[in-house]
Amino acid sequence: MRLLLINTCGAEGVVALAEDASILAVELLPGRSSSENLLPAVRRLMEARSWRVGDLAAIAVVIGPGSFTGVRVGLSAAKGLCEAGGVGLLAMSRLALVAASVDAGSEVLAVLDAGRGEYFCGVYGAGVRVSEQLLRAEGVTALRQQREVVTCEARVAESLDGGVKLVAEPGPERMLAMALTRIETGEWSDVASVDANYLRRTDAEILVHGR
Repeated sequence: MRLLLINTCGAEGVVALAEDASILAVELLPGRSSSENLLPAVRRLMEARSWRVGDLAAIAVVIGPGSFTGVRVGLSAAKGLCEAGGVGLLAMSRLALVAASVDAGSEVLAVLDAGRGEYFCGVYGAGVRVSEQLLRAEGVTALRQQREVVTCEARVAESLDGGVKLVAEPGPERMLAMALTRIETGEWSDVASVDANYLRRTDAEILVHGR
């Protein structure tokens, strides 16, 4: 079973190929270069192994939250490849991947920096999403009661006054583990309707509709 993994939501993008439970090849995309480098990187990795898009069992893509450009580029590329090759799509939340980095017996609160003094927050229990939302620090404080708090960003751990577990940015291995679970349980994403998980409206939307 062959898979293509795409994540352009973090400070550094990544493209990877996997077969069954093994990562075969990885290419990193320097920060803010995904729009130019994503598809060429996919092409290089696929051609090096003589894979075609139609050979893939699935394409897994992180759909946010993160930078608007990074989220949009990764999701658009994944959807285009899925439609062209008739391949199934697995859309993943970056918050879900961060939450899955820890083994917790109770609910986990994953937190990412959203800028402007705000945080992307996701509550997960037993791997199932309870909620995802955009909050200021006081909102995070209210949510963190009785939950393990985890982040992959040092500035978030520092800004929330301790008690936050710092983990590595979820990589291809974490994506592959989630993808295999999703395939096994039949949790596919609809290519036509899946949308970016921004959690925050664009500045243009705010100007048009107000806060």
